[in-house]
Amino acid sequence: MELLGLHHVSILTGKAEKNYEFYTKILGLRLVKKTVNQDNTESYHLFYADAEGTPGTEVTFFDIPGLGHSYRGTSDISTVSLRVKTTDALLFWNERFTQLGIQHDSIVKRAGRETLAFRDFEGTRLILVADNGETGVSAGIPWKRDDIPVEHAIIGLGPVTLTVSIAEPTIGILTEVMGFRFVSSYPSLEGEYPDILVFATGEGGSGAEVHIEPRPDLPRARIGRGGVHHVAFRVPNEDEYHLWAQRLKEHRIASSGKVERYYFKALYFREPNGILFELSTDTPGFATDEPLETMGQKLALPPFLEPKREEIEANLRPLELI
Repeated sequence: MELLGLHHVSILTGKAEKNYEFYTKILGLRLVKKTVNQDNTESYHLFYADAEGTPGTEVTFFDIPGLGHSYRGTSDISTVSLRVKTTDALLFWNERFTQLGIQHDSIVKRAGRETLAFRDFEGTRLILVADNGETGVSAGIPWKRDDIPVEHAIIGLGPVTLTVSIAEPTIGILTEVMGFRFVSSYPSLEGEYPDILVFATGEGGSGAEVHIEPRPDLPRARIGRGGVHHVAFRVPNEDEYHLWAQRLKEHRIASSGKVERYYFKALYFREPNGILFELSTDTPGFATDEPLETMGQKLALPPFLEPKREEIEANLRPLELI
């Protein structure tokens, strides 16, 4: 069994309309699924991805109006990266962010790659990372927009950074249970703090990495709007999914048990520092209940929620995404 890389990240938003505008009209991602949080059907769940909703390109949001701020700290998925093809693409985005008034930093190297850090309107800490021909897990298919040249478009998820008070327990889960391997380290850009440690799975590359940032000086994070709820990792098929469920049991790791999300199957568990991990299957995907060409245009409900559509729609606030 081998995890292929990152599957998706799920983030909290307090304003789905503005979230949609930022991630589609500014970042150029495609809304591939407008559905509900299956654990709270009064809340929307929006999925943004590449042109085809490819696993490893998905950034999802739970819409919770009135949600409070996030507070940075440990036990936190502190940054999410998005891949682009080249440093020229970073230069394009640097100029675009400047023109649109998006908070961003300068282009700097992280783990040997050129990167550009920026924030969305709710303070989510995001990083664009340039592949520059690096081998590893394949990128996605850019969603075409007139204002973003296809060669500069976002093509998938890059590394996530986990900020923890003590690194060793998290490293143990990654390497001894999940099959990650240590790749390298690089200096913190925050000051005189311990080096950030890089771990990879599958074919490696930026779409298959977790970066561990030890920060014993920080308090525990408090997640609110703009905070990352969980990170999911790719399981290639249902057969291996069942084996992963058994593996967690064998290691006596408390988990959600098998969860049917319809678009994928999921297992949830917390690593020792309290960060929520998910193992998600690549199959069957988002085109299973909608034509590829029109994904995301209507409220989609999995078959087990479809009989409650009238009730669910009555309890959802109107959401106009234009």
